[in-house]
Amino acid sequence: MNKLLLGDNLEILKTFNADSVDLIYLDPPFFSNRNYEVIWGDAGEIRSFQDRWVGGIDHYIAWLKERVAEMHRVLKSTGSIFLHCDWHADAYIRVFILDKIFGANRLLNAIDWCYNVGGKSKKHFARKKDTLFWYSKGPEWTFNAKEIGVKRDTGSKSMGGKIGVDENGRPYQDKMVKKTGQIYRYFLDENKIPEDWWIDINSIQSGSKERIGYPTQKPEALLERIILCASNEGDTVLDPFLGGGTTVAVADRLKRNWIGIDQSVQAIKVSELRLQKQRDLFTTPFVV
Repeated sequence: MNKLLLGDNLEILKTFNADSVDLIYLDPPFFSNRNYEVIWGDAGEIRSFQDRWVGGIDHYIAWLKERVAEMHRVLKSTGSIFLHCDWHADAYIRVFILDKIFGANRLLNAIDWCYNVGGKSKKHFARKKDTLFWYSKGPEWTFNAKEIGVKRDTGSKSMGGKIGVDENGRPYQDKMVKKTGQIYRYFLDENKIPEDWWIDINSIQSGSKERIGYPTQKPEALLERIILCASNEGDTVLDPFLGGGTTVAVADRLKRNWIGIDQSVQAIKVSELRLQKQRDLFTTPFVV
């Protein structure tokens, strides 16, 4: 546990025991057919940020599918996976990889992560959402609803119905189902479970203290919600496309065990430095 592993994730995953991981988050190349900026000027890093596929979508899907198959093998029967992608290949990934390997009935959510930072196009609507496919391996999985509750909009009229205060001084909003006449009461001082569209977590803005210069870096708040909802303290979280190390940094802070894999030397170095900076005294050892 708590290891940063350098190499091809396919070959490394083959060495893992089956049924040994509780949660997997992966943010693989998006089939964007673009080259990302070089950060550290290292030739190996240039290669790791080339998201181009000579063989087209078939080559990309075949490459990713054999890796996801190994991830399915190493997941515990109660484990689950979040695969992060966008419009370039999301339909192919769901139909030809996740539904084939996990089964369409194991899809728990197709979450839209919506944000508004970045450039805008004058030729089409701004593409400002990614998709998080959440699949379970088996019929039981971890979902800590209370850990990820968000505040309700006190006094909101979005649900319609009566807004008031009960005898205990708690604000509420009633909503009536028209067909049955049944009334549901929502207490506005209670957190609610987020819907499957997340608009309250933005992408990392330029100048943010969180930004480390990694071009595909995701915000810690996003990984925090995923890890809190789908794992418990002491569980093992795996990120096979480590990148800038956000997953392992958040997992470590939330007292999860973690494993990060990347073929880039610089990704491993950056993640190691990030973990060390996160703690003034690094008390839990990890192995590079």
